[in-house]
Amino acid sequence: METALNPNPSPSAATPDGPTGPARARKAPSVWHRVADNWTVRVAGGVLALLVVIAAAAPLLGTVDPTLFDPASRDLLPGAVGEVTTADGDLVKHTFWMGSDSLGRDIYSRVLYGARVSLIVGVLCALLSIAVGLVAGLAAGYFRWVDMPVMRLMDGIMAVPGILVAIALVAIWKGSMLTVIVAVAIPEIPRVTRLVRSLVLSLREEPYVEAAISLGTRPLGIIVRHLLPNTAAPLIVLGTYICASSMLTEAVLSFLGVGLPAELPTWGNIMAEGRAQFQQYPHNVLFAGFFLALTVLAVNILGDGLRDTLDPKRIRIA
Repeated sequence: METALNPNPSPSAATPDGPTGPARARKAPSVWHRVADNWTVRVAGGVLALLVVIAAAAPLLGTVDPTLFDPASRDLLPGAVGEVTTADGDLVKHTFWMGSDSLGRDIYSRVLYGARVSLIVGVLCALLSIAVGLVAGLAAGYFRWVDMPVMRLMDGIMAVPGILVAIALVAIWKGSMLTVIVAVAIPEIPRVTRLVRSLVLSLREEPYVEAAISLGTRPLGIIVRHLLPNTAAPLIVLGTYICASSMLTEAVLSFLGVGLPAELPTWGNIMAEGRAQFQQYPHNVLFAGFFLALTVLAVNILGDGLRDTLDPKRIRIA
């Protein structure tokens, strides 16, 4: 006897697309969810967020004027209690949590205020070098007649050690925040330019770019709509490394005495002033060095996490 076919099978029947069939592919998570799920990004981002809060709230964290000289409080050990003069001229008790230097300045206050300088220099150097390198890389990668002069200029900048370029520019323009930012950012521009140029050269061969060219789209429209968005993820990762490198370069310049003015509290200045008494009072150098190393490490780890998260080749849909 032939079995009658059921034109309306029961919903509970096992079908390839039914509940008992293979699981349907889930939608790929957004970029934000991928970043938030990466534990290295969480840890490094949390450390950097804490440093930003400390730098912003430095006046509220029991600090005093970081430039205040107090000969009576010279060379105090960490945790010592002394007296400092307030802005009103009154003497008040103050705990030197990280000790004091040879001029009686509170190292704790100088380290916390120094975080502002390092973070500002690092972020602004990264933004400036990416902005200039992005424009140069897009032009060199898309326009053939621009490629040769731009890349030869970048090769010339890369031929000179970056620290020497920074020292020369600071010596010419004198030490100031703007001078240091420009001097530190210039050696980083070729790195950004070469990265963007290589991305543009590969993207030019993509079918959607060739289709846009064949339809008569203007070069500016192609660059803005198709090329620029595809450089965002690599530039974010590169920006973290430039930020970390810039903070180290600024500290080196200050340590050598050719960076920001000596009276300005920066981690490099703190270590430079404490190196003469390092054997007797190592805390004059160690606290500033620890904060600098922690910040650079957090930025580098954040860059590694963003690279793993934003790289399309590493993305796997669960």
